[in-house]
Amino acid sequence: MIVSPNSMKFMLLLLLYLQLMGCYAMGPNNFTLYSEGRFSELAQYEEMEITKPNKSGADKISDIYYLCEAYFNLKKYDKVFSCIDNLEVNLKRINMWLLGVPTRPSMIRAAANLELGNYSQALKDAQVIYSEHTISDVNIEMWRTVVNIRRLSLLTIAYALNNDRANAEKTLGTLENTKIPVYGWGRILTEKRVCLARAYMTLGKYDKALSELTEGVALSMFSAVFRPLGNLLLSGTNPFAEQTYDSYVQVPRYFMMSKALLETGNIEKAKQGYDSLLERQLISSNGEIYWLILYDRGRIAEKEGSLDQAIDFYKRAIEVIEQQRSTINTEVNKIGFVGDKQDVYHHLIRVLYSRKEYDKAFEYVERAKSRALVDLLAAKKDFAVKVGDAQEIRSMMAKNDAIEVEAINQDTAIDKSNTRGVSIKVKDEIINKAPELASLVTVTSKPVTELQNILPQDEILLEYYYRDKDLYAFILSSKTLTAIKLNGDNLAEDVIAFRKSIEMLNSAHFLDISLKLYQRLFQPIEHAIDKRRLTIVPHSVLHYLPINALHDGGNYLIDRYSIRMMPSADALRYLTGKKSTNKAGILAFGNPDLGDPKYDLAYAQKEAIEVIKTSPNSKVFLRKEASEEALRKYGSSYNYIHFATHGQFYAETPLKSALRLSPDSQYDGVISADKLYSMQLDADLVTLSACDTGLSKIANGDDLVGLTRGFLYAGSSSIVASLWKVDDLATSQLMMRFYKEMQGTDKREALRTAALETKEKYPHPYYWASFQLTGMSE
Repeated sequence: MIVSPNSMKFMLLLLLYLQLMGCYAMGPNNFTLYSEGRFSELAQYEEMEITKPNKSGADKISDIYYLCEAYFNLKKYDKVFSCIDNLEVNLKRINMWLLGVPTRPSMIRAAANLELGNYSQALKDAQVIYSEHTISDVNIEMWRTVVNIRRLSLLTIAYALNNDRANAEKTLGTLENTKIPVYGWGRILTEKRVCLARAYMTLGKYDKALSELTEGVALSMFSAVFRPLGNLLLSGTNPFAEQTYDSYVQVPRYFMMSKALLETGNIEKAKQGYDSLLERQLISSNGEIYWLILYDRGRIAEKEGSLDQAIDFYKRAIEVIEQQRSTINTEVNKIGFVGDKQDVYHHLIRVLYSRKEYDKAFEYVERAKSRALVDLLAAKKDFAVKVGDAQEIRSMMAKNDAIEVEAINQDTAIDKSNTRGVSIKVKDEIINKAPELASLVTVTSKPVTELQNILPQDEILLEYYYRDKDLYAFILSSKTLTAIKLNGDNLAEDVIAFRKSIEMLNSAHFLDISLKLYQRLFQPIEHAIDKRRLTIVPHSVLHYLPINALHDGGNYLIDRYSIRMMPSADALRYLTGKKSTNKAGILAFGNPDLGDPKYDLAYAQKEAIEVIKTSPNSKVFLRKEASEEALRKYGSSYNYIHFATHGQFYAETPLKSALRLSPDSQYDGVISADKLYSMQLDADLVTLSACDTGLSKIANGDDLVGLTRGFLYAGSSSIVASLWKVDDLATSQLMMRFYKEMQGTDKREALRTAALETKEKYPHPYYWASFQLTGMSE
């Protein structure tokens, strides 16, 4: 069938006219299904339609477009992108690019990437604007206006989620000033109000969002009255399609209204709105909005002083959160809002602490950290399977992924009543057969008593939790647990100031800030610390703090305590019992050739050569030979692996944080955190002696946790790493002393002795305080 330009234009205009004017004469199988949110039926219908041989031109494009919309709204992300690609191929084939139609598929792609957490890609997609030419037609103009309103709203959200507030505000201004054609007052004005509300929600302008939502109520009511009547008269379909329309359209808007009321101080009306939502039959199947409602109801209960009720709401919200796939925010395009799941843990921890329920507060601190790690690794699938039947465990992982995909599928025709039970069963199987792997893909935590049984009798575990201005310290021994709230005001600023002061080698200014940090982080809890050996679990900015260099006015902590670090208390379970083996000595990599002389590390090369002399049966790779291929070939054959190489840390993309080795014929030489979770090294110790986080750079600690935890998962019992790039000569001397000391004592004491000896020669903490041991000390 050959479609003439005039026929093509006529069909497209007819299609647009029917859509924009709300006419449902097309029957129940196309726009009616779309407008009512009956996406499962729509997908089934269009999957059949696009295979018909007589379909071509505008008809086929319409069918493919609706199929893409159906897949997107059903959250079938595996099908969305291929559908959009197919749509764009067909648009080019009949040259409908001339009408600006491709703007629409690029918007679907942007929306899908937003929901998948791919914010930078979503922004690129949302910025696509194809030529629309100057076809003069009322319906084309109305269509352009609708598309532009939606695009500007989506672009505002994308900028905001990319932390580009300036461009988000600029785009929002364009959206605010978009003119509505006089003949599009009803439907298009409603569209604009909803899109503005989403954009305002994204930027935290809840008063303006509330105004738009309130103004739009009358128009929405008008549509709600006449749409079902038109359906009944023209198509004979279910006049109200209550469940699907309510789930896909009304619930998100009711949530936005309640959220805006809460954030603007109208607590009572917000409470009524949330309670009304919680009474809806299908609300629990909308996981993302469900946990947000439960969380906000907990906040309201907390404000009202109903702490038991607040705890219950927070726990229910966390239960929903811990069932979800972390990187997917299925409602962001409907509500313009991405909730921070860590906020729920924070509120619950705060309330539990106020009730002196320290054991429960500690449990949720651990669960919060576990959730953060699961979020960090959410997109990763190719984990190394270290124990058990690898094929069986991978099969269970695949089954778990399939269940999670089903859980977010917004097909109301699917009975999800059994999904939760099956999900729990599969996750329990993974925990039983591969507990360490389970800790990377699902939230895990153990009762305090189990951790106390693992903790050595002569050791104290000190765990910090820091969020907003709240700072808590939990002090755990083999028999007791206590908690203290500390002063968290401007903690990040003080840590930055301390790290910057360490750069001033000719000044003692660092002592003042070191004492200040000691007085807020350690002095208030020191009475509860009756052991010399400490395990410290930092959080957030405290990952960047050289804890050994805190000064009490007379001594540093390193003078009085033997300290090791852990990424979480729960990690003790996976490291206990690992011992040195009878493998060869030290495998060292020094001064790899990165193709640019400015990256050469002369002392690092010397360090690597000298280090292997401290242990028999050792091997060193230098320059081009210090490659990723060599690491993969020999990494599991040595007790110790020593990297005298560059390290790179990325706060925004923590899994890209990496060590740099020489590229080779097979590998790029970038030993990223992401790669480590797929590798098996099985070393007793990995030493990273030339890492560089930057003294003035701190974030949330995910970059450091990702890399150190990656080495632990790859099989290392412990890691020694530097918090900043240290003087080459001092590092070389410290490292050689460290390896020699390990011949007669444990790793923790060996590192402490080496640091103290370096401190005697170089008193400034810049030279000796950077190195910390994470993991097993034996």
